Amino acid sequence: MAVEERTAPLMADPAPLGLGAFALTTFLLSAHNAFGATSVPLLAFFGFAIFYGGLGQFMAGMMEFRNKNVFGATAFSTYGAFWMGLAGFVALILLGKVLPADVTPSLAWILLAFAIFNTYMLLWSMRVSGAVFLVFLTLEATEILLSIGNFNGSAAGSGLVAVGGYVGLLTAACAWYASAAGVVNGMSSHPILPVGKPIWHDADDSVPATQVSDHPAGA
Repeated sequence: MAVEERTAPLMADPAPLGLGAFALTTFLLSAHNAFGATSVPLLAFFGFAIFYGGLGQFMAGMMEFRNKNVFGATAFSTYGAFWMGLAGFVALILLGKVLPADVTPSLAWILLAFAIFNTYMLLWSMRVSGAVFLVFLTLEATEILLSIGNFNGSAAGSGLVAVGGYVGLLTAACAWYASAAGVVNGMSSHPILPVGKPIWHDADDSVPATQVSDHPAGA
């Protein structure tokens, strides 16, 4: 009796979802950091950090595991967990479990830790596409600036925290563009929005333009 061979069902590219979720949540928190709590209350980002930038992006990372995209799986899962963890930290602050004097040093160490992670992801993003590289490059600058600003005790809207907020807005714009490119290119037979070829690839690698444009996160 012959055994029927079943093929796995095709799955849509989860990268545009992950990038869009990251972009929106980054935009909300960066606006708070850039303009201060009076103009943009901190809790504006809270629910989206849990459900969109957090859970939504984490799910995109899990789907990237199925797609055997180690870069996308690692990036989306990590930053999805980052947003959920940050929302949890804010909840602890609101519940009075974190001393006011411990808030900025804690944020500084959290951001430093993620800047370290982001450093090697920045290097490996050069093997994905120009658009994804720009996301990680601007994110690297954002995390470093915010980490130093929090170590210095700067509040949102002041000092290096404000500068980091403005760079974070640029990060969100880069991620939104990569997300938009992933959506429209995935709907088309040929690339509509360019994302750029990988900056770093092996000399014997052949990187078709359609492959680069259709999968901005390296899927």
